[in-house]
Amino acid sequence: MASEENKGDKKGKSPLPMCKYGEKCYRRNSQHLQQYRHPKRKHDEDDEAPEKKPKRETKKGNIKDFFKGKTGKGDDIQAQSEDENKNEPPEEDKSSPSNSEDKTSLEVEARLSEDKTVDAEDENMEDAPVSPADLKENLKQKFLVEMPPDFFQFWDFCKSIKPDKPSEALMESLGFTLVGPFDIVCRRHKNRSPNKKGRSPNYLRHWRYQYDPPEFLTVIKGDDKTQFHLGYYRDDPSEMPVFVAANAAAVNCTISPRGDNLFAAVKYYMDEQLKSKSNTKEKKESLQSLQKQLCEWAKKENLSLEGKTKGMKERDKKVVCKTFHGAGIVVPVDDNDVGYRPVPETPGDLKKILKKIKDSKDEDERNKNFDPLQELITLVQFANDECDYGEGLELGLDLFSFGGECFYRPILHLLPLAYQLLGRPQYAEIITAHLKDRNSSADLSEID
Repeated sequence: MASEENKGDKKGKSPLPMCKYGEKCYRRNSQHLQQYRHPKRKHDEDDEAPEKKPKRETKKGNIKDFFKGKTGKGDDIQAQSEDENKNEPPEEDKSSPSNSEDKTSLEVEARLSEDKTVDAEDENMEDAPVSPADLKENLKQKFLVEMPPDFFQFWDFCKSIKPDKPSEALMESLGFTLVGPFDIVCRRHKNRSPNKKGRSPNYLRHWRYQYDPPEFLTVIKGDDKTQFHLGYYRDDPSEMPVFVAANAAAVNCTISPRGDNLFAAVKYYMDEQLKSKSNTKEKKESLQSLQKQLCEWAKKENLSLEGKTKGMKERDKKVVCKTFHGAGIVVPVDDNDVGYRPVPETPGDLKKILKKIKDSKDEDERNKNFDPLQELITLVQFANDECDYGEGLELGLDLFSFGGECFYRPILHLLPLAYQLLGRPQYAEIITAHLKDRNSSADLSEID
């Protein structure tokens, strides 16, 4: 890329046309680079003479801190983290926010998504997280988030139902199995490395279904046909979940809230099952008995069984856009409306753009159909320059929810950076790990 500006000048040939996106162009495929020239970029010089680079600063605090009164535009929203090697950033990075933004975006993509897959040798060498003696810390090390109190209370409830196999306590009545973090609680991960793929388990992918965004963590699996599952949904990885949600990955990407704890979510499906006319009298009586025990346990633990609690309604007021998966996103927005700007396409029009790209017959057609998406990505980069980080999060999640390998590179161009800028680096790590092996099947255990 160091000589792109002069390509075509030699041997009397006409120079290639300049790419209209200039330094903002994120494409790296050879065909595009052969058709267009690009200005020499700062990151190209860095690639030729690599040196220690500072991490993008990430914000301190979390969503609750912000909504309690933080309203600053730059420093309050802008992220802050230590340099990777504890060195001072170069002076030039401090003086040019726009250049720093572009450089950060390209660094994140280069570091996290140089390719959309990882070769087998690298995966085999992947180290599993350590297993601290403290269970809560063990879970946090492996899944990068803390489990809420109802997680442990629900485990105790299942132990009271089926002491020998708590994970299967709901199998006979609802067809549910406790998975994900519950596998650590029951120590299924012990002495199970390497797994059937010949590598150490990557817990960031453990029971992560095809359409589970980083905000969603599966804890209960249902039937394999629809790939129904329940999980915790949280906007910020440093906070407790805002609700328990359901998704059927073989059907669509829709995320449906089902209460703010596992007891409420499971009761919802008990109610649904009890309405079924196909139940035998014995099964109905058994389910009613189990539901009574669940309700008594929830009451003892002072847990709400409502489908939509006050806290969930409060969260709805903070949602800045719905997103394709329907659960929406929450990002800090200050009194001057800095923090989010909408993607300048209606959901319907954006889906049409993405469908054209996905259905392209060949690379030439796909490159042409990518132009509208490239324009949106360029606008996201401008939005990031002005601290409206929510636009990149919205567009990245919509690409993820729409699905298709052709979107992996733009997703990795958008989401890791958006999460870093929002102070949610755990989610940047999760989306990167997920796209290295995004599995559409129902066999999602990283332990077995």
